[in-house]
Amino acid sequence: MSRVPLSTPDIGSRERELIVQAFDDGYVGPLGPYLERFEAQFCAYTGMQHAVAVSSGTAALHLALHMLGLEPGARVAAPTLTFIGGVAPIRYVGAEPVFIDCEPDSWGMDPARLDEACVMAAREGRPIRAVVPADLYGQACDLHAIRAVAEAHGAVVVLDAAESVGSHYMGRHVGPGASCAAFSFNGNKIITTGGGGMLASDDGDLIARARKLATAAREPAVHYEHAEVGFNYRLSSLSAALGIAQLEGIEGKVARRRAIFERYRTRLADVPGLSFAPEAEGRRHTRWLSVVLLEPGGRLDREGLRLVLDAAGIEARPVWKPMHLQPVFARAIVAGGTTAQDLFDRGLCLPSGSDLDDLTIDRICDAIRTALI
Repeated sequence: MSRVPLSTPDIGSRERELIVQAFDDGYVGPLGPYLERFEAQFCAYTGMQHAVAVSSGTAALHLALHMLGLEPGARVAAPTLTFIGGVAPIRYVGAEPVFIDCEPDSWGMDPARLDEACVMAAREGRPIRAVVPADLYGQACDLHAIRAVAEAHGAVVVLDAAESVGSHYMGRHVGPGASCAAFSFNGNKIITTGGGGMLASDDGDLIARARKLATAAREPAVHYEHAEVGFNYRLSSLSAALGIAQLEGIEGKVARRRAIFERYRTRLADVPGLSFAPEAEGRRHTRWLSVVLLEPGGRLDREGLRLVLDAAGIEARPVWKPMHLQPVFARAIVAGGTTAQDLFDRGLCLPSGSDLDDLTIDRICDAIRTALI
């Protein structure tokens, strides 16, 4: 029986068609109509006015933070429950992360904890200059509340939307409301370009600046002229062609992932000590990954269940290990942290790819039931 991966690319004949078309048209590198089309279609889908396609979601965040002109040692607030790709750019620009615990009802950055951290930082004479909340596993953070806190303390909000293409907040796609938002198209995401990302904003000047920086900061001259150092961050045309095809089918992919989550929840509803990641009111959770929680004192803990599934040929992965528990950030400031640590201790991500069929989901559910009942 074949191994079941956590989240694989859902690609088909349309993706192949557009990639071959771009190849035959001679567009392979990081310029041309396929990039422009992908960016335009992404704006149309998300409702954001401007976007630049780049090599990764991390690159998008790096560009956003770089453009803030943060001084060395400046403080930037970020969620502790997230992937390091959303935090590393803080260090890239020489800033210092301040980690914020998550809300138990959404798992997003806790606005109350953020306020505590901002007040403390201001008292120390080192105010938080930027806030980088994340949309975890496809659920939007409470951006309205986070932005209110950030603005009260003079901080800029840059949204890490790497995991939330297709997610909704307050009736619209995530992204609007932040100064800019960074998205990821890594191979395991809702849609993929094989790797890649997008920086989007309603601020046209910001995206124009990001586009220049992402193209080695080249000046508009016939020869290569540079007045500043930029980055080689642009997406290739072949990747953009793949992204165009993926965007065409995104709503179907989101619907399938949500259906997979509901099948897990229905099939495992009577398993004692097992609960499921919440969907906060007023938000559409894409269920990029289906996450379950195990109560303490059951037959198996999170790691025990993971090992059982692994032995059965099923990949599962713990919830992100909080950043304040990572050795590289051992000396970082953290506001709270117990909620994130509890979710890490008890949370397990199950296979969630939109190409999974119901028989495979049932196989996973049977393995979980056998292990826990």
